[in-house]
Amino acid sequence: MENINKIQLGQNGPLVSSLGLGCMRMSSIWGGPTPDEAESIATIKEALDLGINFLNTGDFYGAGHNEMLIGKAIKGRRDDAFISVKFGAIFHNGQWLGLDLKPNSIKNFVNYSLTRLGIETIDLYQPSRMDNSVPVEDIIGTVADLVKEGKVKYIGVSEITATQLRKANDVYPISALEIGYSLAERKIETELLPAAKELGIAVVAFANTAEGLLTGEMTAPLNDDDYRNHFSRFQHENLVHNLEKVEVLKHLAITKGCTPTQLAIAWVKEQGDQIMPLVSMSKRSRLAENIEAMEISFTPEEMTVLNTTFAIGAIKGGTYLER
Repeated sequence: MENINKIQLGQNGPLVSSLGLGCMRMSSIWGGPTPDEAESIATIKEALDLGINFLNTGDFYGAGHNEMLIGKAIKGRRDDAFISVKFGAIFHNGQWLGLDLKPNSIKNFVNYSLTRLGIETIDLYQPSRMDNSVPVEDIIGTVADLVKEGKVKYIGVSEITATQLRKANDVYPISALEIGYSLAERKIETELLPAAKELGIAVVAFANTAEGLLTGEMTAPLNDDDYRNHFSRFQHENLVHNLEKVEVLKHLAITKGCTPTQLAIAWVKEQGDQIMPLVSMSKRSRLAENIEAMEISFTPEEMTVLNTTFAIGAIKGGTYLER
């Protein structure tokens, strides 16, 4: 097993791998094709073998398919995996319908998740986001009841504001905040990240490559059928401007003998001991690259170049993360 560093989730939370495996792309996304299930299961098993024990899913990923897939992968090795589940998002025929965060619904959702995963307790349970339709206190209070029942061990939150985070933590200690964070998406540094640090809440950071922008492989314009065309960040002059910024990342990657993707992950990792990069993948071939990224360090000069090039506001246009 690889010696992957650990990160503590919350002030009194468990130690988990400092790199998380996002399993979303192992299921159909927005009605697209489902990746090879055997390869996805093999990827989860190899990740566990290498010391990556934080597995992230949502009960709405592939209408429950993702949880069932994880259940197959961890069968017989439950103690090797730390399972994080998001709930609350409602889809129909691949179309987003909204959120359902009512207490009775949450109690219903958790039982289905436990059954699909084939486990007795979910390690980290969290609303996928908040829409103010149900008070934060009621949502977190309901999950706290599930902790008392033994169905959940720790409570997390996802894609919320600093105010909501404080309210949630007042109801019950929050162990982790899941949020999009990258060189291209830094607005959370102004309020949300400081609040999480103050409260002793770990940050599970997804979208480290900003939906592919920071991989160094994107070119303008995107293909007509690319879903990212819906977001202003990837449209017309915005995309041309943003890709010029990425050239700096590509040049630094060449200098350091790594890939732009690895640098993007490493930058997130370097933003604090309480921050875990959450990397989505569905193929074993990507595991080594992502693990190696966790060993990359930066000189002060390199960090200054990146932070200046990708300062808040430097990337033009928005994505689904900006609501």
